[in-house]
Amino acid sequence: MSVPQLPPLQAPRLLDQVRERVRYLHYSIRTEQAYVHWVRAFVRFHHMRHPREMGQPEVEAFLSWLAAERQVAVSTHRQALSALLFLYQKVFGQDLPWMQSIGRPHRPPRLPVVLSVAEVASVLALLRGEQRLLAQLLYGTGMRIAEALSLRVKDIDFENRTVLVRCGKGGKDRALMLPAALVPALHEQLAHARALWLADVQAGRAGVDALERKYPQAAASWPWFWLFPQAEHSVCPRTGVQRRHHAYDQNLQRAFKRAVAQAGIQRPATPHTLRHCFATHLLQAGYDIRTVQALLGHSDVSTTMIYTHVLKVGGGAVRSPLDALAAV
Repeated sequence: MSVPQLPPLQAPRLLDQVRERVRYLHYSIRTEQAYVHWVRAFVRFHHMRHPREMGQPEVEAFLSWLAAERQVAVSTHRQALSALLFLYQKVFGQDLPWMQSIGRPHRPPRLPVVLSVAEVASVLALLRGEQRLLAQLLYGTGMRIAEALSLRVKDIDFENRTVLVRCGKGGKDRALMLPAALVPALHEQLAHARALWLADVQAGRAGVDALERKYPQAAASWPWFWLFPQAEHSVCPRTGVQRRHHAYDQNLQRAFKRAVAQAGIQRPATPHTLRHCFATHLLQAGYDIRTVQALLGHSDVSTTMIYTHVLKVGGGAVRSPLDALAAV
């Protein structure tokens, strides 16, 4: 199998070449950071040898060390392998037989943690301000946390009660319902965001990340501003420009963890658990699996089917034979 031709790299250093290729292929900043991390770790593991001097034995030795010595999770193992295959195939332009035959760890399916409606309500009641609105949006629409934080003003359509997710996982767009219960809170959030936008405009600061070449004025325009802007300015890791980014996910992660503990919930729930709750509760309410699949943005319905396994035994769907003994 031939590797598609990519333009020659301009960066002289290895890690800069990885960054250049990742950005050319429009991968996310998180993917860039992960791939650079694993390529650096691979080089250091082999005592600073250049990857061009190495091949399958060295790659397998590194992956075996991760699995046996570091005892990383399957998902981490697969991410490290993907980073090294990207290095050899996309950066070096190689496509050797060992790249197709190298062992890929299998990730067994795991049942998601799902809270009851009452538990979700108790957690949401313990959150405050922007964190509460974010959590309500996750549960009310099924969005991923990164998708919610990346929302811009133009993505909220009050007229049609729609939230537009742009470039979600896999680069796909999708339209979601806008919960009527969140309309007042969203208007308040927009007022808060607009105050920050006006302050940036008056100070002459750089606008938000946007398609500046195609839409030169978009970065500084109100419709392109973040729905959940960061309180402070930060330096863009790719451009070095100081501008206002959207809010960090760690803030919600920490607040949600505290709320779960205060609610007395013993299961390991995170903000992503609200997405699982959204899907499961819709299925419990009688919505069909294809509708839920489309709302979640799953490419394959088999991914959505995991929630049906939770329904088969949860909430008394199947009665244990032990309970029948009580009547004997």
